[in-house]
Amino acid sequence: MTMKQVLDSIQVSKTLKRLTHEIIERHDDLNGIVLFGIRSKGLPIAKIVKKNLEVFTGIDVPLYELDIRGYRDDDKKVPQKPVKVDIKDKNVILIDDVLYTGRSVRAALDAVVDMARPSKIEFLVLVDRGHRELPIRADYVGKNMPTSHDEVLIFDTDELAMYIKNK
Repeated sequence: MTMKQVLDSIQVSKTLKRLTHEIIERHDDLNGIVLFGIRSKGLPIAKIVKKNLEVFTGIDVPLYELDIRGYRDDDKKVPQKPVKVDIKDKNVILIDDVLYTGRSVRAALDAVVDMARPSKIEFLVLVDRGHRELPIRADYVGKNMPTSHDEVLIFDTDELAMYIKNK
């Protein structure tokens, strides 16, 4: 299989800096924000956003990994108890690499609501590739990249680059 790079590390870095600035612009008080990186590809992106927030504002926003495997509607695993995190009355930002059908985000929403009731939940994604099966949209989108069902987007966490390949 051949893969074609669609975002290199410089483009990913610039995109995540822009998305971080969008978060800052939309929130008067960053102390009320909690970041959740969706396991496993969303966590490296969330770490970069967290670092950017600290560099740009001096505020150390809490970040947690969110394991959604037990909340997937296409997986029969018993849901794991989410990590105990105080998110009551907080603004939660879910972070992932690719938005496709919307099922991962739905699972993440279920996992967050199992913890407590935040005041707001937002969603940040590096790439929105379309093909939604659920009525879900991202609040922060790095790139809109329409793809066919036969294509797969792969985020390489070591290179911080996005590739596309045919199934």
